[in-house]
Amino acid sequence: MNIYVSNLGLSVQADDLKKLFSTYGIVISVALILDKITNRSRGFAFVDMPETGEAEKAIHGLNGLMLEGRLIKVSESRSRGNDASRSNFY
Repeated sequence: MNIYVSNLGLSVQADDLKKLFSTYGIVISVALILDKITNRSRGFAFVDMPETGEAEKAIHGLNGLMLEGRLIKVSESRSRGNDASRSNFY
């Protein structure tokens, strides 16, 4: 299951999130999203956990957790899909 984590402090690293989520189960990957220009964190990440039950426990256990002075938000990632409001035309 892909998990969306937001409201992260700028000093939070991917390894910090991996350790945090690993307390609930296996973590396949952590993708901390960086600004393309500054190469600094944009304050959100995606965590991939293969076991749905473990991922759901992590979501419930970590949502609202205080991490480095900020309340993080943790939820199941939504698929971007084919958004009708987006256009492929220039």
